[in-house]
Amino acid sequence: MCRNPLVGAERGRKRQALLNATEAELNKIAIRVAAGTLQGQDDIGVAVGLVVNRFKMKKHFDLQIEDRRFAFPRKSEQIAAEAALDGIYILRTSTQHTKFSDTEVVQSYKQLAGVERAFRTLKQSDLEIRPIYHYLESRVRAHVLLCMLAYYVEWHLREAWAELLFIDSEPPSRLDPVAKAEPSASALRKAQTQRTPQGQPVHSFRSLVNELGLRTRSAVRIGNTQATFQQIAEPSPIQARALELIEQLPIMP
Repeated sequence: MCRNPLVGAERGRKRQALLNATEAELNKIAIRVAAGTLQGQDDIGVAVGLVVNRFKMKKHFDLQIEDRRFAFPRKSEQIAAEAALDGIYILRTSTQHTKFSDTEVVQSYKQLAGVERAFRTLKQSDLEIRPIYHYLESRVRAHVLLCMLAYYVEWHLREAWAELLFIDSEPPSRLDPVAKAEPSASALRKAQTQRTPQGQPVHSFRSLVNELGLRTRSAVRIGNTQATFQQIAEPSPIQARALELIEQLPIMP
């Protein structure tokens, strides 16, 4: 069982705002009923229903509807019981308790964010796994496999290029796995200045790939002869650094 105080505070704030908004609208109905401009259980019920369906707070009010009377006291004990659970969530795992500590279970759960990021990368503009124009099962499987291999390459490139991208390459150690992750001082400085520690512009992954795509290789022919040779443009400082970081990637056996 975990409790995130930030999430708890936000849920409490939202509940109080919805309770206040519901109470304000119900009070308008109570004024109409007291003035005699709105009467009858059915008519009052319809007006009340529009309010409680809008704010979804019906469970926290004791709605007392009569032909010429309407009251809506809060269910204070029920509200307090729900508030006591704000920010609390349960993580259930099939692993043995002796295999993972409570902290490791929470850290593993939060790694799901990386899985969700991978699916977004596969589905969106980076790799575009969809649409699939294959009909045979073997070809569909091959298409998905190639996309997964492409993402594997992209993941390693992001890790290697962390200093050039808007990625925290020096995340601080988290003593509390439940607490909100805070960026390192270097990441904040990189975001504020839009520059790397070496003074180069910070890129997104896509813009850095596009930057590398500007490097050209030309086929040059010497005039009045058939002699040709390949000439590769000298890399810019950002291109050179990106290529240097790629060279430092470990080679898997």
